[in-house]
Amino acid sequence: MSDTVTALVTAAGAVVVVMVLTWVASLVRRDASLVDRVWGFGFVVAALAVAHTVEGNATRQWFLFGMTALWGLRLSIYLTWRNWGHGEDFRYQSMRKRHGARFAWVSLGTVFGVQAALMWVVALPVTLGQVPKTPGVGVLAGVGAALWAVGLVFETVGDAQLARFKADPANRGQVMDRGLWRYTRHPNYFGDACVWWGIALVAAESGLGAIGIVGAVVMTVLLRRVSGVTLLERSMHKRRPGYTEYVARTSPFVPRPPREAKLRP
Repeated sequence: MSDTVTALVTAAGAVVVVMVLTWVASLVRRDASLVDRVWGFGFVVAALAVAHTVEGNATRQWFLFGMTALWGLRLSIYLTWRNWGHGEDFRYQSMRKRHGARFAWVSLGTVFGVQAALMWVVALPVTLGQVPKTPGVGVLAGVGAALWAVGLVFETVGDAQLARFKADPANRGQVMDRGLWRYTRHPNYFGDACVWWGIALVAAESGLGAIGIVGAVVMTVLLRRVSGVTLLERSMHKRRPGYTEYVARTSPFVPRPPREAKLRP
């Protein structure tokens, strides 16, 4: 078995183990939301498993693992803290009511299985970038690391600003349009995308790892068009007074100065 196949199989195995264990825990706790909290951690486990399985360039391997670990652990810890004591997310509650006694097996495929598959694909730059033994951290990797750092700052600062905003009772039901949220409606999602494009650039310097750019593309599409911006904003117009005006003046993803409000004649 080639090192490339070994790395891909190892990553798949790690992802499956994480998701199956999380699925079992979700049955015990009756909370499928655990899958969201484990999302970042799963990448860390997959990256570490590959690092201990293939003998690529050690510098690049640990560079990729370190970037993945800082991002993944921060995300999982933050989501666990944010959702502690809040119970199961309404999306999974709706699924549970719809499928009844079948929900356990339905969730294994449509929730945990789908996220496992997506995790394996998104993790391709970390997986494939660890295989080659070619010398490891040059100019392209430096650019990738800088982009990754920008993304991590956007995520961390954006999440902190939102948490502080929500903690103030005076802001209940209001739209968060301060700090980074003044320039993009989703600084955390934009940061996520930057993180994975940064990781993809580091991996691409290895040659084989360039295939992993597919992972960054998939992550960006998920964030921008599927489970990120689109899904979250579907109900925000009804739940938040002033959100329509916020959308009109604020970029949905890539930060930019807010548009000036158009005066009605």
